[in-house]
Amino acid sequence: MTATTKVSRPNDLSAFWMPFTANRQFKQAPRMLVSAEGMYYQTDDNRQILDGTAGLWCCNAGHKRPKIVEAVKAQMDELDYAPAFQMGHPKAFELASRLAQLMPGDLNHVFYTNSGSESVETALKIALAYHRARGEGQRTRLIGRERGYHGVNFGGISVGGIPTNRKTFGTMLGGVDHIRHTHLPEQNGMTRGIPEHGADLADDLERLCALHDPSTIAAVIVEPVAGSTGVLIPPKGYLERLRNICTKHGILLIFDEVITGFGRLGAPFAVDYFGVQPDLVTTAKGLTNGTIPMGAVFATDTIHDAFMTGPENMIELFHGYTYSGNPVACAAGLATLETYEEDGLYTKGQELGQYWEDAVHSLADLPMVKDIRNLGLIGAIELESIEGFPTKRAFNAFLKAFEKGILIRTTGDIIALSPPLIIEKSHIDQLFGTLRDVLKEID
Repeated sequence: MTATTKVSRPNDLSAFWMPFTANRQFKQAPRMLVSAEGMYYQTDDNRQILDGTAGLWCCNAGHKRPKIVEAVKAQMDELDYAPAFQMGHPKAFELASRLAQLMPGDLNHVFYTNSGSESVETALKIALAYHRARGEGQRTRLIGRERGYHGVNFGGISVGGIPTNRKTFGTMLGGVDHIRHTHLPEQNGMTRGIPEHGADLADDLERLCALHDPSTIAAVIVEPVAGSTGVLIPPKGYLERLRNICTKHGILLIFDEVITGFGRLGAPFAVDYFGVQPDLVTTAKGLTNGTIPMGAVFATDTIHDAFMTGPENMIELFHGYTYSGNPVACAAGLATLETYEEDGLYTKGQELGQYWEDAVHSLADLPMVKDIRNLGLIGAIELESIEGFPTKRAFNAFLKAFEKGILIRTTGDIIALSPPLIIEKSHIDQLFGTLRDVLKEID
């Protein structure tokens, strides 16, 4: 990474209320990133930090990619903003067409958002409005999954299943229920890739259909691979079974691909990887390589066309955002897709998958390691918790790792890794060699 101009540390940290952060701890000993290029961040004290998390699961092509940087600069000179309500600009349509071509099946329509959370809210609203448009307005119930993460807005935390994201915010949306999660450590512990056991967990949806009557259920939303809860891989046949149950009962299936989208599994989307087509797909993060906030919801022809009735001057869906299809974000998105394609990043997870898998599982011999999970270029190392202090061991690992020059992510006592897809074997060696040292040093 090239040298950068020194950036002074802010003299007042109190105003910024940081998200998902132990604010008091951070502000006593701030960890400041001031530049980035390729696989590395640089800190304000001129240390290089290997990015083991692609930023926040989003910088799939690494940092400071020239094509994306130039596209954003050029767009700012040409058109900084254009309203998306009753107006348009060319790049919004161009990007939507490129995205639709990338997605398999008839997921041919794209609705722009600004984040994964907004993509989830949008997909849930589209699902409800779709059933109403086709005369089944009684389908108002939404089904999520335990340990699911679908962003932090009210719809997302309602269908989500992570207790800490829900417990302080009231009663959530009404008419929401949850199927069981897919984590079976006794049967699937230390599995390499897709676990063998647990396809029958999808049948839990039949239980909720019997409880609520399937004619009241609008949609089921799941992450193909549950990411933020600690990388839970779906058992063999699970997603196929879930698809079949939804089809049987006329329920829409939504895949939340905010993390798995754009090459993370060694295929463009989890839809490709698992060969299971949902009715709606939510994306964000890798769509612009993390450079400009942007998300997108993919909808099938059937869902889209159900709205295209009535007088042509009437708005078909009363939903949208000021920044839907922002010109700068669209320029970044187009350049990002070109970068992925030129660098072959959609399939990098296949090429390096075995080397990555071996590296993740090389930590299995450490005494505090409880479980290891992996798929594509994602890995999770679950640690034994310190009695009475849940999350502390993994957080200590995070702090020590930063000191030693690698960036990891923790959730509970699970270390999650999802590096930029430009990673090479030497980076993998550095990441896991350093992590082994970290885990040997912490209590």
